[in-house]
Amino acid sequence: RPQPCRTPNQNAEKGPYMTEPTAFRTTRRATLLMGVAGLATLAAPAVHAQATTNVRFTLDWRFEAPSGMFLMALEKGYFRAEGLNVSIDPSSGSREGVTRVASGTYDMGFGDINSMIRFRDENPTVDIKTSMIVYDRPPFAIIGRRSRGITTDLKSLEGKRFGAPAPDAAFAQWPIFRAVNNLNEATMRFENVGFPVREPMLASGEVDAIFGFANSSFINLKARGVPESDIVVLHMYDYGVELYGNGIMASPAFMQANRAAVAAFNRGLVRGIRDTIADQAGAVRLVLARNDVARQETEAERLKMTLDNYVLSPWVRANGIGGIDPARMAKAIDQIGLTFTYRNKPKVEDVFVSGFLPDDAARRLV
Repeated sequence: RPQPCRTPNQNAEKGPYMTEPTAFRTTRRATLLMGVAGLATLAAPAVHAQATTNVRFTLDWRFEAPSGMFLMALEKGYFRAEGLNVSIDPSSGSREGVTRVASGTYDMGFGDINSMIRFRDENPTVDIKTSMIVYDRPPFAIIGRRSRGITTDLKSLEGKRFGAPAPDAAFAQWPIFRAVNNLNEATMRFENVGFPVREPMLASGEVDAIFGFANSSFINLKARGVPESDIVVLHMYDYGVELYGNGIMASPAFMQANRAAVAAFNRGLVRGIRDTIADQAGAVRLVLARNDVARQETEAERLKMTLDNYVLSPWVRANGIGGIDPARMAKAIDQIGLTFTYRNKPKVEDVFVSGFLPDDAARRLV
């Protein structure tokens, strides 16, 4: 260590020696800063020192407003804080999320639990389960136009023409909706249309109504210039359909080998959902950064509709997000069986496992 100059110093507060030369002061300051940085590294949270678990996650759809809940958890570092390295990919529909996770192509995903229940029965060797419900009420809906004769009276559906994408999870529930409400579809026409042309066909009057997720179809119709007063949304949950909506699924192999990671993902996501509710504009900005054709006004309205109708249901406000009412889930399984012949009808615990949920206090959103 260099020795200070021993010339008498006029500054009594500094003692009998002269202030250190500038070059030495700089060297010592750098050394001290390096020491502080070293201490900071030693004091860093353990999660940065331990190995992280990679999680390949699939959405149920493209990057639109609902994905803001996941992007918020990702961008704020909530998954990283839980020891996870999460990558998020879009998909082309909620049922695709189920098959991606079931096949192991993705470790975890966001998808329709009702499609998952059917998939399990059709593929009995694949023990895929849902570990957390995000949409307590599903956005399954029939969306029509008043100018085409559609009203909230289900009788108005008779004699109408419907755009119905074959892979659509909402259309998959039509047999249940029809059975619960004793509807006769003999006079109705159903056309298999692609997702990209579904709303344009309704907007142009080529069909009278369509099947879809209301938070997509309703918002997309408005964006196409259809007056809100002309749009009728028939949420299936308002007409006796007891089904749950989308939840978090894990591939059987991943769930078995990485139980702690599944629970950690759910904890991080709940924090992201809470922040999304508090900062909806921020969540929308994250979506827009990944979707260059999305519009801020459209996605802001879509996110509000999603949170108000499907995430923050009356049951979730009272009980917290993520869990289920076992009696309602049992009824939902029964309703699926109205139009789907089970090979081996599942029990509630076969399709939903509660052991990966955060504690009750953490799941309270409001």
